[in-house]
Amino acid sequence: MNTPDDDLSRTSQDQWLKLYYFARTAFSAVWVAAAFTLGQNSGVIAAVLLVAYPAWDALANFVDASNSGGLARNRTQTINVAVSAATTLAVVVALGMSMNGVLSVFGLWAILSGLLQLGTAVRRWKSHGAQWAMILSGAQSALAGTFFIVQAQMPTPPSIANIAGYAAVGAFYFLVSAVWLSVSQGRRKAA
Repeated sequence: MNTPDDDLSRTSQDQWLKLYYFARTAFSAVWVAAAFTLGQNSGVIAAVLLVAYPAWDALANFVDASNSGGLARNRTQTINVAVSAATTLAVVVALGMSMNGVLSVFGLWAILSGLLQLGTAVRRWKSHGAQWAMILSGAQSALAGTFFIVQAQMPTPPSIANIAGYAAVGAFYFLVSAVWLSVSQGRRKAA
């Protein structure tokens, strides 16, 4: 039986999660728009965007874990913070070599962060529900990462557009999750 404090805590966590998913959607949508426009025309802007994307992921996971019981209680996100921070540094190094190297780094990151996101979503399913889109997103990320690594071996040099499509799909999943949580909250209030 849930106590009023349990219900308040769940409502508060659901509100946070909904806000978090909408923030992730907004950032990704702006990033994708910038990548497909400014990033296509300027190597410097593309480089800044490529470094900013995993850095944002590290920050977002840190803030979410901190607001969801702390880093110790959210190990998958804590590991994801470290993976995304290391990826940020690896992208900086890879930018000095080639876009193929950058795409390989993004591929490895997409696999690891996707699996960690999947783990976080499975864990959250028990307490929040509405995690099916995040589970799909994590699995899709891991598959896309594998594709990036294969694509990085091709002779045609990749561009930021290769990664922007992946980011757009991620934004869609975050939006679906935010809307799904909103609908779920509305149904609970009505009941």
